[in-house]
Amino acid sequence: MTTARTRRTAPALWTPFSRRSLSRIALVGAAALTLAGCGGGAQPGQAAGASAWTLTGGAEETFRTSFQEWNDAHAEEPIAAEYFANDAFKEKIRTSVGSGNAPTLIYNWGGDNLESYVENGDVVELTGKIPGMEERALDSVLETGTVDGKLYAVPNNNTQPVILYYNTKLFEQAGVKVPTTWEEMLDAVEAFKAEGVTPISVAGSSQWPYLMWIQYLTDRIGGPEVFQAIVDGEENAWSDPAITEALEKIQELVEAGGFGDAYGSVVADAGADVALVHTDQAAMMLHGSWVYSSFLTDAPEWTAEGNLGYTTFPEIEGGQGDPQNIVGNPANFWAVSADASEEEQQTAVEYLEQMNLDDTAVDTLFDAGLIPAVDGVEDKIAETEHPEYLDFAYSMVQDAPHFQLSWDQALPADQGQALLTNLSQVFAGEMTPEQFQTAMNGTL
Repeated sequence: MTTARTRRTAPALWTPFSRRSLSRIALVGAAALTLAGCGGGAQPGQAAGASAWTLTGGAEETFRTSFQEWNDAHAEEPIAAEYFANDAFKEKIRTSVGSGNAPTLIYNWGGDNLESYVENGDVVELTGKIPGMEERALDSVLETGTVDGKLYAVPNNNTQPVILYYNTKLFEQAGVKVPTTWEEMLDAVEAFKAEGVTPISVAGSSQWPYLMWIQYLTDRIGGPEVFQAIVDGEENAWSDPAITEALEKIQELVEAGGFGDAYGSVVADAGADVALVHTDQAAMMLHGSWVYSSFLTDAPEWTAEGNLGYTTFPEIEGGQGDPQNIVGNPANFWAVSADASEEEQQTAVEYLEQMNLDDTAVDTLFDAGLIPAVDGVEDKIAETEHPEYLDFAYSMVQDAPHFQLSWDQALPADQGQALLTNLSQVFAGEMTPEQFQTAMNGTL
């Protein structure tokens, strides 16, 4: 049964380009931090002066640098920026947009999040208003900012594919082959268990890291059409056999000891899942590309020694999905509030055209080990401190026939929360695949 609202066609089958953060960034601190040196400007909801709210962690330094440069050069039209931890931001932005007091620049993830803004008239159309920005952005990433073929948001940071990270030291010590198939993954789990090493680190307490497993498995088994049917609200779409098999494989991995015994208490926001890898307690971790910067900052010597490896998610024998398909967040996005004054909207558009993801921003992202969501930076990658990793991740995005947005962002908020809750019960062995599917069909 389709929902009453008009669904945006997901950026499903795009062609490899000559061309998003789940967003889901390891965040620091729970309190909001005000941008130092903004040069003044009104705070969100006040009568004059453009404003922007965004997240701490990840690309924060890129935003700080960009807004500071804008304000230094535009004293008459400054942008006041504030930074929030993930959960605090989502609660604040939801209330502010709904009450007509949103910041001028609205940070979002695309997907249903953006579609809801468009449906409610909360953001303005940007088609043709920022040609320079449209030219800079990777094509598939830019597509995530469109609704019904019209542009409403543009990428503002790094493209974020989900990558299988592994501890090369532990693999060498155990004589284990990096898994390229599901059977090899199960073999690796058995070998590391015998060595007394946790095979795979996952932050079960945070729930959302579980999504990366069901997304990749479903896509490898059934292809992108399986989740597209869910996005489209098709009746009983969650009962697709590909999802059944994906859930069975998850429980197979859990029962084999793939995640160890304490994964349900590991917290992602504290970086505990990353720490298990760089302290040589866990051999693998499926995570977004944003955690590479965490390895650089939390374990610089360990990383510099070459102990961090990275590869694509394993193939599934007989699967219908292209093994080059990827999941994650094409990027995070800026949309412009329809409740802002004409002057504030114009300031925002000028900022997006002139400075969003410009050369300075690209360099700042590269310095943090992040992959800018812009086209034509291959030469810059070669000049960075981390060319091998950045080239690998950038090529993943360029070569992927399909880049699937994180499911909890692609779906309406109520469905996304039900997904997280029910999937965590599957991982805990408290819900069968069939029970999960029945529960999720009830949300369509």
